[in-house]
Amino acid sequence: MTDSQLDPENAKLHILAKAQRARNSAPEGAAVRDEIGRTYVATTVDLPALKLSALQTAIAMAVASGAKAIEAAVVVTEEKEFRREDLEAVADMKGSGGQPRLFLADPKL
Repeated sequence: MTDSQLDPENAKLHILAKAQRARNSAPEGAAVRDEIGRTYVATTVDLPALKLSALQTAIAMAVASGAKAIEAAVVVTEEKEFRREDLEAVADMKGSGGQPRLFLADPKL
């Protein structure tokens, strides 16, 4: 997936997720947009007592800020598919607009 394949709002999520991943030298970067257009950006959390994927972290940040639903999410990772746990977290944030749009991006692109 490249920015030219995305609409401008989702391309912005891709740019933010990619930059955050690079800034933190993390395995993954994620950006999500909530139901009113707020954006949350996060990377993988890998502590001895807490392990979260970048997408789980971004969703947790959104929920902690009062988001009720996620419209879209971009994850920049070397993984080839979404983890079951990530898909379950996204499903928990499905709003009246339906299933959020999810994009998996190769960090090399």
